[in-house]
Amino acid sequence: MSAVKDYFLIAFGDLKKRFLRTSLTMLGIFIGIAAVVALISLGQGMRDVINQQIGSFGYDKIMVQGASAGFGPPGANTAGAVGDHDLNVIENVPGVQIAGGRLLKGVNVEFADTLKTLFTVTLPDGQARDLIIDANNYKVLSGRMLKSSDSKKVLVGYNLWSKDVFDKRVSLDSKLLINGVAFQVVGLLDKAGMNNDAVIMNEKDARDLLSIPDGFSMIVAQVSSGSVPSEVGARVSRALRRDRGQKEGFEDFTVQTSEELIKSVNTILGVVQAIFVGIAAISLLVGGIGIMNTMYTSVLERTHDIGIMKAIGARNGAIMSIFLLESGLLGLAGGVVGVLLGVGLSKTVEYFGSQSVGVLQASFSWWLIVGALAFSFFVGIFSGVFPARQAAKLPPVEALRQ
Repeated sequence: MSAVKDYFLIAFGDLKKRFLRTSLTMLGIFIGIAAVVALISLGQGMRDVINQQIGSFGYDKIMVQGASAGFGPPGANTAGAVGDHDLNVIENVPGVQIAGGRLLKGVNVEFADTLKTLFTVTLPDGQARDLIIDANNYKVLSGRMLKSSDSKKVLVGYNLWSKDVFDKRVSLDSKLLINGVAFQVVGLLDKAGMNNDAVIMNEKDARDLLSIPDGFSMIVAQVSSGSVPSEVGARVSRALRRDRGQKEGFEDFTVQTSEELIKSVNTILGVVQAIFVGIAAISLLVGGIGIMNTMYTSVLERTHDIGIMKAIGARNGAIMSIFLLESGLLGLAGGVVGVLLGVGLSKTVEYFGSQSVGVLQASFSWWLIVGALAFSFFVGIFSGVFPARQAAKLPPVEALRQ
């Protein structure tokens, strides 16, 4: 134990004497570790938020919509279409308790002399109304829930009344001009997944406003108690293919459960995260080469010292241990700085990102921090193996002549 302490003191003292070179050597390590920590924490945080939002939709729900024709929120831009006939087909599928449709369309909203292009989401009449409210996790913080009998009245998403979206904050009883028609705000919603920037209105008002007599952007189905959502989803797909006369793989609609959505999102985020971590690993490689170069230089500068240590009885293993510990400390110090920078960077991105999109957060797990520190330490040790071997193999007489 005493020998290890001595090795540590010698290695630490030598690094301290060459502080400027040590700091520059750590540069590649802490940039790489900072990038890895920031990217993984933000990726994991984003994954947690999306999984939570999809989970709040309910694992016993199924979504049916036209095959996507481009980018945008689900159901907002579709190549295929779903309508009342599809709703009847879905309602008759074994395992489906109830189903309801909704519209999701872009509208122009004017308030306080400010014009914004937003989305309107509809609530249907009848029993399906509670299903859509539950599936979207709508909770009124101020005011009341929209009633089926309401006309020209709306609910507004969390961001529309809690942030400065317009020149003036939206409040209860505010009048919004939606596509030129006046609507009264009767309720302010809590945060609700993807609907924080949406205006919620009754389906009849939306169809009159947008001149859409039929059809839906999406159909949501509630799975019966005791039924397996994936199995019911497969039945819905078969029923719709049979009704439309389409072959499997050539459908113009999609059927998804919450589990499938979570799996798809996790796969995409995992691939993106792996790409960015791979790019960050290049910095670690450069940092490792920098440590190796510094250690080779240190061996050359301390050849005489190595000769003295060998002359007074130091063995090759002791010499090698000192240089390996020194390179490991270089990597670990770079890892500590990198973790601190990574945490600070991800928290900064989280702060500004949450102000703009509202769903960005960083997630730090113990294995990420410990893993980053351990990885940087082993990068340092690995980079110092060859210089340490060179130092250990120096003949003492030859070393003393230097």
